Amino acid sequence: MDDASPTFRPTWQQALGRGLYLGAMVSAFGISVALLVTVAVLAWTEGAAPPVWLWAMLVVGPLLTGALIGTPACRRTKVRICAGGIQTGSGMATWNQVVDLRAERRGGRTVVSLYLESGANLQLRAPYSGELFAADPRFEGKMFALSSLWRSHRFGGLPG
Repeated sequence: MDDASPTFRPTWQQALGRGLYLGAMVSAFGISVALLVTVAVLAWTEGAAPPVWLWAMLVVGPLLTGALIGTPACRRTKVRICAGGIQTGSGMATWNQVVDLRAERRGGRTVVSLYLESGANLQLRAPYSGELFAADPRFEGKMFALSSLWRSHRFGGLPG
């Protein structure tokens, strides 16, 4: 079972979307800081405004960096299913601990939530589906596979 264990990762579109999102946040912060510094410098001195290429670099640079670095980093996020349970980056939930497995709306996404015997709720980082870049056309199939594996482990062995 371990060699054939399914592993769920964000799709490359989801990873690209996350990288662009992080790059846009850094870009917005950089532009805000640069705008405040420019206004302060122009108000207190007789200096010149920064060149246009600097503003373009503040917009495009973080977006490209986010896309190039964030995409592979987000693809490393994975959830692995094995005979013992569900392994996530933060630990492992054994099949005996999982009381329920559901697809739930959280914000703009549909995520897989595990409900554990302890009363805790664990959201899996993959698979998920959302809008635009976060869409996963195979989410339902992945959710069905997870649900089938959970039910077969919880209520009676793997199908032969």
